[in-house]
Amino acid sequence: MLNVELITKVLSILMFVFVIVMLRFTWADKNKKTSRKAIVSVVLVLMMVVNGLVSMFQNVINQHFAAVKIDDVAVEDAAMASRDITERIEAEGIVLLKNDKDSLPLATDKVNLFGIASIALTYGGAGSGASDESENVTLQEGLQSAGIEVNDELTKFYEGYKGDKAKQNVFNLKGGDYDIKEPAASNYSQDLIKNAKDYSDTAIVVISRNGGEGGDLPIDMAEYKNGDAGKHYLELQDIESQMLDIVEKNFDHVIVLINSSNAMELGFVEDDAVDAALWVGGPGSTGCNAIGQVLKGDVNPSGRLVDTYAYDLTSSPAYYNAGDFNYTVNGEKTGEHYVEYAEGIYTGYRYYETRYIDNETGKCDEDAYKKTVMYPFGYGLSYSTFSQEIVKHTEEDGNLSVTVKVTNTGDRAGKDVVQVYVTAPYKTGGIEKSFVDLKGFAKTKELKPGQSDEVTITFTEEDLASYDDLKNKAYVLEAGDYQIKLMANAHDLIDSYTYTVAENQIFGNDNPRSTDLIPATNVFEFARGDISYVTRSDWEGSLPKERITEKDVTQEFIDTLSPDNASSLYVNPSNDGDKIRTGEDNDMSLADMAGLAYDDSKWDDLLAQMSLEEMSKLVGFGGFSTLAIDSVGKVATIDIDGPAGLNALTSDISGVQFPSEAVIGSTFNTDLLREIGQVYANEASSKGVTGLYAPGINIHRTPFSGRNFEYYSEDPVLNGEMGTAMCIGSNEMGVYCYPKHFALNDQETNRSGVCVWANEQSIRQIYLKPFEMVVKDAKDLGMMSSYNRIGAVWAGGCKELLTDVLRNEWGFNGCVATDYANTKMMNADQSIMAGGSLMLSTTGSNVSEKITGTSQGQEQLQRAVKNILYMVVNSRAYVDPVVMQKPYWLLILVGFDMVMCLLIVFQHFYKKKNKSTISR
Repeated sequence: MLNVELITKVLSILMFVFVIVMLRFTWADKNKKTSRKAIVSVVLVLMMVVNGLVSMFQNVINQHFAAVKIDDVAVEDAAMASRDITERIEAEGIVLLKNDKDSLPLATDKVNLFGIASIALTYGGAGSGASDESENVTLQEGLQSAGIEVNDELTKFYEGYKGDKAKQNVFNLKGGDYDIKEPAASNYSQDLIKNAKDYSDTAIVVISRNGGEGGDLPIDMAEYKNGDAGKHYLELQDIESQMLDIVEKNFDHVIVLINSSNAMELGFVEDDAVDAALWVGGPGSTGCNAIGQVLKGDVNPSGRLVDTYAYDLTSSPAYYNAGDFNYTVNGEKTGEHYVEYAEGIYTGYRYYETRYIDNETGKCDEDAYKKTVMYPFGYGLSYSTFSQEIVKHTEEDGNLSVTVKVTNTGDRAGKDVVQVYVTAPYKTGGIEKSFVDLKGFAKTKELKPGQSDEVTITFTEEDLASYDDLKNKAYVLEAGDYQIKLMANAHDLIDSYTYTVAENQIFGNDNPRSTDLIPATNVFEFARGDISYVTRSDWEGSLPKERITEKDVTQEFIDTLSPDNASSLYVNPSNDGDKIRTGEDNDMSLADMAGLAYDDSKWDDLLAQMSLEEMSKLVGFGGFSTLAIDSVGKVATIDIDGPAGLNALTSDISGVQFPSEAVIGSTFNTDLLREIGQVYANEASSKGVTGLYAPGINIHRTPFSGRNFEYYSEDPVLNGEMGTAMCIGSNEMGVYCYPKHFALNDQETNRSGVCVWANEQSIRQIYLKPFEMVVKDAKDLGMMSSYNRIGAVWAGGCKELLTDVLRNEWGFNGCVATDYANTKMMNADQSIMAGGSLMLSTTGSNVSEKITGTSQGQEQLQRAVKNILYMVVNSRAYVDPVVMQKPYWLLILVGFDMVMCLLIVFQHFYKKKNKSTISR
């Protein structure tokens, strides 16, 4: 196997020597004009630069040009399976929001499609979660495949306003395209509307919103095309309202499609003239076929909303503490940023379902609630009707089981979703608790009219505990009555029973939860900050009421954020011990370790075969791959984005676009998620990919996050269950996952280095919970850390996060990769000492002598290497190794260098010879 790194390095050195020599010859030649010398010098320097860059980026260049040997039939079979499951996901994820007078399914097979989004649908999002959309099924094609004819004149009308989609710059991601490209009302001619009315009395209006990596959604649309000053992006803009008004006045039947993975303000859906509404999210490659099937009635919608839909999205307390916040020193901006999670645990439905509860009686002020919340979390209608009842509940050895009987009482076949929540006992001024808390869910099989199905939801008594970060600094299961509730959504109760805990249980000291290796206790107090947190004991006194975008701090604090001052996690050379074993010949190969336990003693002998240089390269060069290491027989692997399908940012590998994770979450179907993991992994394998930077399991903290499309929901349990199922399915196929972004990376604005301040309770119960579930339940061996800081400490170099919690408390033995390492803050030494494993860097992150020159550093470096090897050897890489084609691009580079060198030498000596001849 050719050593690409060595060859490019040698070429770079040889070219450097050649250029220096030729520059000297060139400028020593007194017969040459200065202008010619300058031209030759520029060419020489460019040659040196090109070879230097190739040597620096050889890893990513080789990924791009040295293609994987693939089986075209296997690739197409895998792609077909992905397209098929994409359609099924969308079919189960579509949410029926409104259906007055049973307007759906359609009573006609001809429709008019209104809205620029009807021909410019948002299929997913931008950034690492994007995918190839070139072969996606359009909305028109999807409806036609279901037997619904579409007014072509309207389609052509909108095509004239579509414009070209901006090409994504992967090196400068700034979110989505927030311009509103809707044609003005004046552009709808009388003939156009008349012809549309003659074509059909039914109009489908498509409203679309998009998001992307690198930027959050605008909270003021003044600067965007057709945007309204004072309105945010998730409101209907005036130009859209005018279009909707035209439709409502001219058509008997009006259906609205909401094509957005971010929760919107949907008050307009309540217009009397709007007969029905469907939330379709981002449908991916073939999801439009499912939209057609739902409209036609071939599929009965069974999706549930993954977010709370408030009439006014700014009513969430998190709204005032999300976005652009700047640290200043003496009033001058420093370039450093912060965000304060002052709402504590009260985000999403945990706020809305608790805000209007009387703490003494437990009763809800329904009038106030209904003025605020339009659709609760978990809401969704059906073309049929269902009844649910708890028919059995058991408690045994700390395990709670709730069996629910679901009966289709309507006249159409369909599926229903079972949701179980808990209301824990709350004392004013005690541990903060939301009024309801999702504990489990399941989707039924398809039930024919009159048919029943029994679904069992299980969870543990420990799952009822709340984290007490102020007094006990541990999880606490307080004594009292716990209402176990079967609910239609986070607000509407169906059935319930009481579970009584006799006495307080504190999971601290020598009494950890059964799933923890050591007791959970406060380790993030440094991230609490000087913040007044929201409490349900005093809503009016604690809720934020304005957006304060600057905070003046000392220069000393700003200095602590400098990467040069991140030495608190480094080793102490004065307390150094024996160095690790390296460079031994123990006649072992990584393949010998497949299936062996992480703590098997054979690992010591295998790791002792590696040199410090090999270890440093393996850890430092983790850009979309893991390197081959000859001394232990480690093969190279390809890792790739992302949550919505294969999307290589450094090569031409791409795949079928799955629906947005918001749609996947709205299926509430973990069996389907496990199948998605298998299908996705199979497509990845067909293209030589071994690792996936997926799933995204951060929280929809607000609807304005640019990457909500690649996270499942606002609820940690739903995120955790979905992420777990996806990882299990993928792992079963030998493809490891990197769930991301660990942790508290819940906005895109200032994401690189933003200081996130939060209390321990919200960190553990909300933001770490999905990752905890994936680690404990899926036994996943990959994890991706995040760009942000926790408090003032970079998450990818936070020992409390990566070692104290992830490894020591949860028992994770896998590889933690950074997000793309493109800033100085993302320091390899700090990451290694904190418990990180792999720097996602294409140019290489330097591992310094602070690591390689000390025993403590070497031990941590070796641990990082072991974690990478353990993940890789337990993957398909050692069952069906990737076969790379020879790097023929190297021949082109060598040929280019030789030709250019010969031309330079020839022009130099030929001119010199000519001068000699003339002088004679």
